[in-house]
Amino acid sequence: MNTALNLSSSPHARDKWTTEFIMRVVALSLMPATLVGIFVNGVHAFLIVLCAVVAAVASEFVFDKICHKPDTWKDGSAVVTGLMLALSLSPSVPLSIPIIGSVFAIIVVKCCFGGLGKNFLNPALAARCFLLISFGSAMSTYQIVDGVSGATPMALLKAGEAVDITKMFLGTANGVIGGSVLALLVGGLVLWAMDIIHGQICFSVLIAFTVSMGLFGGQGFKPGFLLAHLCGGGVVMGAFYMATDYVTSPVGRLGQTVYGVLIGVLGALFRIKGGAADSFSYSVISANLFTPLIDTYVIPKPLAFRRFRQHSWQEAKKPLLERIPRPVIVLTVITLIAGLALSGVYSMTKDTIEDQKRAASAASYQVVVPEADHFDVDAALDEAVAALDGNVYGTSFGRATINEVFVGKTAGDEVAGYVVSVTTADGFDGNITLAVGIAPDGAVNGISFTELHETPGMGMRVDEDAFKGQFAGKNVPAFVLNKAGGSTEDNQIDTVSGASTTSGAVVNAVNAALDFFHTTVKGGSD
Repeated sequence: MNTALNLSSSPHARDKWTTEFIMRVVALSLMPATLVGIFVNGVHAFLIVLCAVVAAVASEFVFDKICHKPDTWKDGSAVVTGLMLALSLSPSVPLSIPIIGSVFAIIVVKCCFGGLGKNFLNPALAARCFLLISFGSAMSTYQIVDGVSGATPMALLKAGEAVDITKMFLGTANGVIGGSVLALLVGGLVLWAMDIIHGQICFSVLIAFTVSMGLFGGQGFKPGFLLAHLCGGGVVMGAFYMATDYVTSPVGRLGQTVYGVLIGVLGALFRIKGGAADSFSYSVISANLFTPLIDTYVIPKPLAFRRFRQHSWQEAKKPLLERIPRPVIVLTVITLIAGLALSGVYSMTKDTIEDQKRAASAASYQVVVPEADHFDVDAALDEAVAALDGNVYGTSFGRATINEVFVGKTAGDEVAGYVVSVTTADGFDGNITLAVGIAPDGAVNGISFTELHETPGMGMRVDEDAFKGQFAGKNVPAFVLNKAGGSTEDNQIDTVSGASTTSGAVVNAVNAALDFFHTTVKGGSD
């Protein structure tokens, strides 16, 4: 009888199913979503999938040969990594993006940490986050079926606009290649039925996310609101495919439930409070970092367990500091020192930073009211702004707030115009602050940005004259965003292609400034 023991790294086979078999089944379960994505988005989507998979397999093959390791590329895990990365990308990204992402996922996240079973982050998700940070413009460009650039359903939801839930469910809406929730559910439920993935993880993710969005999303438990968020932003793919990765998820069932709840809550928090519309990837990789801690402290109770038998009396009597792992203490001390150092630097540079902000604001004010020799404060206008108490201005301008108002005057002390500083929280990547110059007769002199952190090559294009120059010299009560382009009316503003969210936020901010001017500065007299 053969009594030899087979020693191997995790994930450990507990039954007749091998790693190769599991990876093939996972890859097959992703085929429905892949085929739908290719059918909807065309040949370029197929090339993205092909490049991602080939690059992933080739990277592991080359690494194995250079490092004289066994041919682990044959186990199919690289194929799954490349496939999941490709499905999480826009169908319009350049082919270099999936190649770079796959190389990073396999070489940096997987192989450099010892290979399959030793990576501490999900490789596909880590690569996607790397691409989002490094190639923000390319990763944020989306195209619908006819090739026209547009915002994703999540971006539209974030801007308060309506979305088509049916298209999101079927995968025909603007978004990533693997955007078909129906196809992902079919594949994911098959994996769950075969007991390849753990229901404790995927269902706790979905439940925690739904409950958190209902409690804190601002619209309660409205079915349409919750379904829209569940069908978008990679929630279903994250729950069934990313979060259930054997290597980066906890082992125990209770730990898996805690892990899933953590992902769901973080996903909702990032969705509600985060600057990016699609940030579910960050919730999964954040939870990956807690997996060792969960496995350490959230453990199943073994049969006949007795707490006083778990540790020796000597261990229980040790001081608390001796029972805490030394790396934890070191990291805590380093964090405290770094925090104190940063606080000290901020305290020393705070005044300088404020001076620079004031100088930047003054320069922006001069741009939008060039005839002004100096800018004065008007006590009545200051009181009107103070009365707003930093709250959202009105009900028709999104989340716009009025910051301050100055009166621009000539050398002869005549009024040359007014500057209204407005901040809108509806930007795609965070707050946008701009100065709106308004002539005494109500015409807009121009706009100038003092805070703008939108996506390079897309949202940042609102700072180009082609967009912001459309406001100059127009004397209208309010502007309207024209997504179709080719505006012929004075009150129409053509959107920046692929950045309708940012464009709409700027238009709302300008309209808020105009409304404040007409109702408060002029008191409705004009």
